[in-house]
Amino acid sequence: MQPDSSVLVAVMNSPRDWEMARTAGWYRIPQRSAPKFFPPEFVAFYFTKPFEQDAYSVRWYAKVRGHELVSRRQLFPDEADHPRADHAYYKLQLGPLVELPHPIPSKRWRRLTFILTTGERLFGAWEINDLVVGSREHDLMWRALKEAGLHAERDDELPSRQRVDFLLPCSYGDLGIVVSDEAPASGEGVLRFTPKQIHDALDDCLYQVQSAVAERGGLAPDHPTASRDHLTT
Repeated sequence: MQPDSSVLVAVMNSPRDWEMARTAGWYRIPQRSAPKFFPPEFVAFYFTKPFEQDAYSVRWYAKVRGHELVSRRQLFPDEADHPRADHAYYKLQLGPLVELPHPIPSKRWRRLTFILTTGERLFGAWEINDLVVGSREHDLMWRALKEAGLHAERDDELPSRQRVDFLLPCSYGDLGIVVSDEAPASGEGVLRFTPKQIHDALDDCLYQVQSAVAERGGLAPDHPTASRDHLTT
């Protein structure tokens, strides 16, 4: 794997699918929910609750040798009457599974579907958020938050299902941060900054974030990892 290799981090929530990846060398992704960045050069797997002690972490990856579009019926001929038997899936042909030098855990519970990252980030990450590839301004804000002791989730969503670039779980309600060239005025529960603001006045942006976190009672205690990540297959 090269530093700039494309890596798709995908949810592995079924022991049967893991067995297929291990023994048959393939993994399935529903066409309806497949990411735009497709196909990747490699796929890495984020384990969910059924994997017990390995849950909520990325531990294994494999090279993608090819892919084809098939029906669920073709994947599982013995389940021809399944409600999704005619649904289309991408079947990724995989090379041998390789274990990472260390697991990449999710520090807080979150909804996770896909993350597109690089080989460099996969091997340099120590938690899930380190995998997210963002603009220079997104990375500047990410580093500033970490240095200030504000542990945020990247590319997450508020309880309202609004996507935000950063999410800070607070005692009196989550705080979202959006970085966009078209950033409108900040509203309840969301701070908005333009890339120029991040680049030219990062300290001021960070001060606004710290003030908003304080108004919400400070950061919430770390939640125990819970199962909110999913991918219907």
